[in-house]
Amino acid sequence: MDKKIQLWEGNHLVAEAAIRAGCRFFAGYPITPSSEVAEYMAWKLPQVGGTFIQMEDEIASMGAIIGASLAGVKSMTATSGPGFSLKQENLGFACIAEIPVVILNVMRGGPSTGLPTHPSQMDVMQARWGTHGDHWIIAIAPAYMDEIFRGTVRAFNLAEKYRVPVIILLDEILGHMHEGYEIPDDFEIIDRAKPDVPPEEYFPYDDSKGDVPPLAPFFTGYRYNVTGLNHDKSGFPTTNPELIQRDMERQRRKLYANLDDILWYDEYKLDDAEIGLVAFGSMGRSAQVAVDLAREQGIKAGLFRPITLWPFPEEKVQQLAEQVDTILVPEMNLGQLILEVERCVHGKANVEGVNKVGGLPIEPPEILEAIKARI
Repeated sequence: MDKKIQLWEGNHLVAEAAIRAGCRFFAGYPITPSSEVAEYMAWKLPQVGGTFIQMEDEIASMGAIIGASLAGVKSMTATSGPGFSLKQENLGFACIAEIPVVILNVMRGGPSTGLPTHPSQMDVMQARWGTHGDHWIIAIAPAYMDEIFRGTVRAFNLAEKYRVPVIILLDEILGHMHEGYEIPDDFEIIDRAKPDVPPEEYFPYDDSKGDVPPLAPFFTGYRYNVTGLNHDKSGFPTTNPELIQRDMERQRRKLYANLDDILWYDEYKLDDAEIGLVAFGSMGRSAQVAVDLAREQGIKAGLFRPITLWPFPEEKVQQLAEQVDTILVPEMNLGQLILEVERCVHGKANVEGVNKVGGLPIEPPEILEAIKARI
């Protein structure tokens, strides 16, 4: 395909990026405002030898991509609001069984049916803590077309590299936004590590192979057990406290010992900033414009925009708190990301929210007024 600038919708670009990252299985259920992803996958996946299944519900959709991934196929689902809630139990299964899958959540207002056709950023904490028990997960929140494309590819790479579910958080604005974009060809594709031992010597959770043990595809001669229970290296259930402690710590360590590889963020005009903003997704775009407006009025504002939300980039936020007296957190909810900012700041800076939940975005002039009110 010749490279050229095309008009892309955010949801369609996620789907195209997923296919180019090697995704060959999609199971989902139409739900506003993510339905265009399923629509695109239903059209495009069969053209590249992939499989699309419209499932009976979101629970089954999550189960189907887990099964496909265990068979060695890069797999994805997409949803919004209530559908993301329904996925949580099987998402926990994917976490404890360490199955690489990608879940797109195009956020809308809530709870319950909420505002199906309007944007929000209300699923930040659900992305991290939605399923039960201690579990480790990666969530990214791109803001621009290039980040949406590369972030989707990156989501598959991280899932494969670390044997972990990866969540992509868009919102209705980004999912339905249309912009010109040229598909790049300078991106890396990572596939999961395969066993280097014969089937009779293989254990799916063998920590002697490192914090991310190789994952053998089903139907390739490797027979092993997968369970949602705590398990030993063979995959069979165990209640041995020492084994469980060691395994859970390994699962945490495989992410938190690799933050340099996992964390992704953008810093905008922070070198001399005297007031800081922390914002993500579409509100990160709005906040960046607000920074420019503030600079035009002689106000030294700067923006830290986390693209990886989970794990949270704690050290960067701590550094920002050492530099500025006030940090504003614009987000389309009544205060979720701000809780992480406050936790990391440890009282070294004043942290205040700029919040809106009525189904409309926070416009740059509104953020500018919040900045001016605090200088």
